Amino acid sequence: MTRFFLFSTVATFAAFAAQAGSLTLFASGEDLATEGFNAPELTKDGWSLEFTRIMASFDQITAWQTDPPFMADNAEIAGTALAIAGPFTVDLVDADEDDRVALTRVDATPGHYNALSWALVPGADGFSLVLEGIARKDGQEVAFTLRTSESVMHFCGEYLGDARKGFVTDEAGGDLEITLHLDHLFGRADKPEDDEMNLAAPGFDAFAAGGVQDFTLDGLHLGHVGEGHCHVAAL
Repeated sequence: MTRFFLFSTVATFAAFAAQAGSLTLFASGEDLATEGFNAPELTKDGWSLEFTRIMASFDQITAWQTDPPFMADNAEIAGTALAIAGPFTVDLVDADEDDRVALTRVDATPGHYNALSWALVPGADGFSLVLEGIARKDGQEVAFTLRTSESVMHFCGEYLGDARKGFVTDEAGGDLEITLHLDHLFGRADKPEDDEMNLAAPGFDAFAAGGVQDFTLDGLHLGHVGEGHCHVAAL
């Protein structure tokens, strides 16, 4: 029987990081979540953003061992599946020094978990993603709460980053990461205006009235695995 281990704090996880025969799942909004959008990495329309909370809810999570590798170009992952019980609701601002929040650790059959499927779904508050903070530009200061109740499924290939992830052996545990790229929502001033991401991102001008506003996930492709891409489908 698969056993599930939940951690109430990031610190609690550290003692179990090298657990053999296990897979640990993290979520991250990267340093744009923990440190915000600061020059030169302002939003595409020139706002700095400081986040006080970024609440995200994840469910329907499965880690996969696939051969050949899944290319994240459709919704059909074929391989050995490891279902991971959810849901999980976490604050991506309250992360460790690597900008990650531990969701769970599960027993895992040795091998390379080179694909990950997961859904962004409404949590207990009815919202799948809530971003709260302060925006600043040219002497203006705007308090904002942006939220969406939409559900989106992600079918992702191998994690891409400084090191490969997902390797589990009898001697050592592995880890995987769900990554939300906030610049796909707000854009980046340090990238060209005609960059594909900036063309699709609404930026912050669209929310400059402040207060509580809803937004759509349609067409944003926030979800990644590190820099690895995911096929996205609305639920």
